[in-house]
Amino acid sequence: MQPRRLTRQVTIGDSRVGFVQIGGGLPNRDGTPTTPAPVSVQTMTSGYTHEIDKCVAEIHKLASAGAQIVRVAVPEKKDTDALKHIIPQVNVPIVADVHFHFQRALEAVESGVHKIRLNPGNINDRQQVIDVIQACKARKLPIRVGVNEGSIIERKDKQKRQKELGAVFSDHKHGYLLAIMIAKLEEYLDIFYEQDFHDIVISAKSMDASLVIDAYTEISKRFDHPLHLGVTHAGPKETGTIRSVVALGGLLINGIGDTVRISYANDPIYEVQDGLELLYCLGLKERIGVDLIACPTCGRIQVDLFTLIQDVRKALAEKVTVPMKVAVMGCIVNGPGEAEGADVAVFAGDRRGIIYVQGEKVANVPEEEILGRLLTECLQFQDKVKRGEAKLGEKKVDIVPPDPLGNLGSGWEKMAAERIKTGGGGEKPIGLTVGATR
Repeated sequence: MQPRRLTRQVTIGDSRVGFVQIGGGLPNRDGTPTTPAPVSVQTMTSGYTHEIDKCVAEIHKLASAGAQIVRVAVPEKKDTDALKHIIPQVNVPIVADVHFHFQRALEAVESGVHKIRLNPGNINDRQQVIDVIQACKARKLPIRVGVNEGSIIERKDKQKRQKELGAVFSDHKHGYLLAIMIAKLEEYLDIFYEQDFHDIVISAKSMDASLVIDAYTEISKRFDHPLHLGVTHAGPKETGTIRSVVALGGLLINGIGDTVRISYANDPIYEVQDGLELLYCLGLKERIGVDLIACPTCGRIQVDLFTLIQDVRKALAEKVTVPMKVAVMGCIVNGPGEAEGADVAVFAGDRRGIIYVQGEKVANVPEEEILGRLLTECLQFQDKVKRGEAKLGEKKVDIVPPDPLGNLGSGWEKMAAERIKTGGGGEKPIGLTVGATR
């Protein structure tokens, strides 16, 4: 992991819903120091904003799932009017997504929204942009600016600058698109700088994962504003997950990105869950709840592992809040090694499951009792952690693996050197080792 890129810091929210910082590490305009804020996760509602009760309910659901910022669409005046009733009922900062009509941005500001998202390709009247900037400046609200291939505000040296940038990126796969993005972003931001407005977040989304990586990499070299990462038009969750994680994960590993939205043609609750998991996996956010690991499919599984994993996931998600590592393994090959590294673990064989808590064997139960006993052990361990009687990730004893050819939990010493005596007095290799990879 590369160190986080240092940026100016933007703050979104108010004293009632709380404040979320985006980016940081460089001094504020007034010279006060900042430190990089944790990368935040955001999403967007899928329903109509003017349906107030439904919109509020959806925002609550997304916030409960872990969304720190929620964006809503405001294509019509009835949507910006609805914000006056929505914002007092929610507990996360709200962003108004503005396209085509600058008046929607002004109305959203008056309704108490916490941030404005502007599309440079759709709002291309210079005075209209200035009006939005001044309205946000008066309320100390940040603005996110996203670049695309649409036309934006003209300037005299536009063609010259694009030609210059085209030369810079001439050998690049996405050189032409990168030149347009950089040139248009420079044009648009000039308007903000002329108005002495600097509470800006930048995004440069595409459905092409490699272009997203290249665009944000180049933008990060040229501007000190925080970056909102995302892959647009990513598709359904089934394919969008890979497309999004490839791009966003690659950028975050290189220290680029300050807030993320994973976009799916699906329930946005999955955007929040997967965005959080991405940050958890990269160590960019402290995990809340269980870190559940499980083995992949293979012919060694001796229990209904897939049903068990889903049942465990659902049960633990509802009851466990500490970030304990729980392993659910389907056989004795990788089970012992995974159990040693987990806080609570089960590995199965012959329709039974052996359960360990921080390396100590606590139960050997039939398949039908695995779920209940595992949940009990997790809850008891969680209570110990909360009382300070146990620490996460602290192994107590080594695990003695079971004999794969005998009864569970016995006889591994017979497996020394991967051999077992045959009835005829010879030695027969069995080709099975503890911790073997799949």
